[in-house]
Amino acid sequence: MPDSAPARQRSLWSAISEEPPLEAPPATGFLQTDVAVIGGGYTGLSAALHLAERGVGVALLEAGEVGSGASGANGGQVIPGLKRDPRNLERIFGSKAGPLVELFGDAAGFVFSLVDRHSIRCAPCRAGWILAAHAPGAMPPIRSRWQDWHSRGADIELLSAADIGELTGSHAYAGGLIDRRAGTVQPLAYARGLARAARDRGAVLLENSRVEKLVRDGGVWRLSGRGFEIEAERVVVATDAYSGPLLPALERSLLTVSSLQIATTPLPHDIGAPILPTGACLSETRKVAIYMRRGPHGQLLIGGRGPVGDGRPDSLYRDLYKRLVEIFPTVRGLGVEYRWRGRVGLTMDELPHLHEPEPGLHIGQGYNGRGVAAATTMGRVIADRITGGELADAIPVTNLSVVPWRFIRQPMLTAAIGYYRLRDRLGLGA
Repeated sequence: MPDSAPARQRSLWSAISEEPPLEAPPATGFLQTDVAVIGGGYTGLSAALHLAERGVGVALLEAGEVGSGASGANGGQVIPGLKRDPRNLERIFGSKAGPLVELFGDAAGFVFSLVDRHSIRCAPCRAGWILAAHAPGAMPPIRSRWQDWHSRGADIELLSAADIGELTGSHAYAGGLIDRRAGTVQPLAYARGLARAARDRGAVLLENSRVEKLVRDGGVWRLSGRGFEIEAERVVVATDAYSGPLLPALERSLLTVSSLQIATTPLPHDIGAPILPTGACLSETRKVAIYMRRGPHGQLLIGGRGPVGDGRPDSLYRDLYKRLVEIFPTVRGLGVEYRWRGRVGLTMDELPHLHEPEPGLHIGQGYNGRGVAAATTMGRVIADRITGGELADAIPVTNLSVVPWRFIRQPMLTAAIGYYRLRDRLGLGA
């Protein structure tokens, strides 16, 4: 993999964000508020923004800087819907599925409406999301997905191999679909823009403020960390794949995997013009996800999954570059300017979860790689639950349960990733 000198271990997004760092102060002393939000990613920022807009006193505490977790390091694909399609949700939830389908079907549009309303400088591009069949055996589930959403009026189109070749600039795919509700943002800038909007509306934003203890004391919650204590009537926990010992059951309720990305140097016009020419983003139907997009300054980005704790990040980055060249042979030899990694939270049922294990404690998590749209939506729903808004019951509340075989879940996940990589290489259906 031909790195530039040297390929930086920070993200492209941190280098080119038009939204500046928040530079919020750390928490100190004692603070009393209506709602305390733990976590400065999309879930927490969206909850804080929507609560502040309704006049609720809210303080958000982030252990690092806003967007320093998955919300600032993901691929910036704004995809509507969930991993499970509407008919599958209807089998799971019955009559309660309708609001859920509508809510997440509109999730991408909701993100872009927030970007417009708050003038967030995050390079928004609503050119659609391509789901590409990496092998002919992956086309039947794509046709089923297209039919499911098309019958509900979604702006979604089935693509032949020739169609997808024109939209991607690659002959690597057997066909696919394009969902024109989707698009891309600069993910770190989007997180910072949400934070700015929340602060402008009265939310207190506190960075470098790790909450180390959370206890219920009578009718209030007490949060404490190094040099501070917060008293709040309600608490929103929005830490997802970055949850630690604060709530042990929360960390044990998710599987976590690494998500790695590389960004090339800006492509020369003759090479770059045919590649994803409309600005659409792309995901392959592989079980071990591969996703691609163009960067705001002409870079080509590719990302993929690996197990958390994998000691071979260099080899995984090389694998990404190899796959990039397989799809777009003309990029061979171009340098890699940035490479970075983060964590993704996975749930056993591939659905986001809303938990309320104790009175006044709200937890949203488990976006399975769809976090830009889904986590932003979750934050809005949590705000509605707290304030009695119209979406208060749109997401069913579930019990906080431990992933089975939790003591061996990461070795099992590593083995499963190896198995699915083999299936992907053999061209088996997703």
